[in-house]
Amino acid sequence: MRCISLGLIVLVSACAQTPEKMCPCPPPKPAAETARYETRAFADLPGWSTAKLEPSLRAFLGGCARVAALARACDAAKAVPPGDEAAARQFFETRFVPYALVSSETGDSGMVTGYYEPIIDGSRSAGPVHRYPIFGVPPDLVVVDLPETKQMRLRGRLDGRRLIPYYSRGEIDARGTGFGAPVIAWTADPVELFFLQIQGSGQVRLESGERLRVGFADQNGHPYRSLGRHLVERGEMLLEQASMQGIKAWAAANPQKLQDALNQNPSYVFFRELPTAEGPIGALSVPLHAEHSLAVDRRWVPLGAPVYLATTFPLSEERLERLMAAHDTGGAIRGVVRADFFWGTGPDAGAQAGRMRQQGKMWLLWPIGEPLPAPAPASP
Repeated sequence: MRCISLGLIVLVSACAQTPEKMCPCPPPKPAAETARYETRAFADLPGWSTAKLEPSLRAFLGGCARVAALARACDAAKAVPPGDEAAARQFFETRFVPYALVSSETGDSGMVTGYYEPIIDGSRSAGPVHRYPIFGVPPDLVVVDLPETKQMRLRGRLDGRRLIPYYSRGEIDARGTGFGAPVIAWTADPVELFFLQIQGSGQVRLESGERLRVGFADQNGHPYRSLGRHLVERGEMLLEQASMQGIKAWAAANPQKLQDALNQNPSYVFFRELPTAEGPIGALSVPLHAEHSLAVDRRWVPLGAPVYLATTFPLSEERLERLMAAHDTGGAIRGVVRADFFWGTGPDAGAQAGRMRQQGKMWLLWPIGEPLPAPAPASP
């Protein structure tokens, strides 16, 4: 049986009846990651005393109304006058407690990457140039919520009465126009389409100059696999070259190897068209704020919460210390101390995002008097 992402498969064997040295059982799985939330003072947060908090408060206001545990803090935030830095500081320091996030696997440090909203050229109709479809959600994709677990879903398709894995990236691309999903638009570059899916949202610039904004709608249920890591393991590039820019350069020089390389990531994202004026929409269903929205692992960090981040700028030792808002999630954002920094829209933001792979620390700011969120169970 082939496994699928978030699948629940239980294997039972009569291993106890077999001599230990002959036992065919797989070794036990390592313990699942756990989190500790350690109380800190604001003075313990590096750079806190000089951080600009008024823009952070505006980002917090963008999503706090959607989270019940933040309701009282959200009401108080609305009373802070726009542009009043001192009032913003007083708001956070009198209504929240900072908790250091500590992982059982990585301690108090983890990986911080970046993402952005790309702008790619495209068309409403297929043609000799625009040959690659940007798909909406296919009608045969089945999504099953698992009530006994938190924030877990199965995705697949029906084969009679059986739910089987949905098509992988390679299978979807092989079908081309024969794939049964609606097409939102067409683009000329499969690599740009690939990175549009990794970012989860973007804009399509049409020949007329009009722009379409597309956002994440669903996913095929297969796990995300890093293309950069695959190319490094295959000896196609060095680790320090495995940025978005490096991968695009490799693809341009190796068109005959491109499709096989793309297929190493079986995950495939389907889109929906969004109102152009709203901005890219995150997992909290609110517009993202450039350089103040963060994608997190929602098992450990509640969406909507303020998160203080201490890291460095891409390819630099310059400190990047900022109060962010947890507005988004991502298929590759897995872990207690793991974050994706939203840089904004367009090529300049993409240049920053593509180079960002820094170590960082995170502090969850949680309202005084509210019980800490209970961590969700880890996915199998």
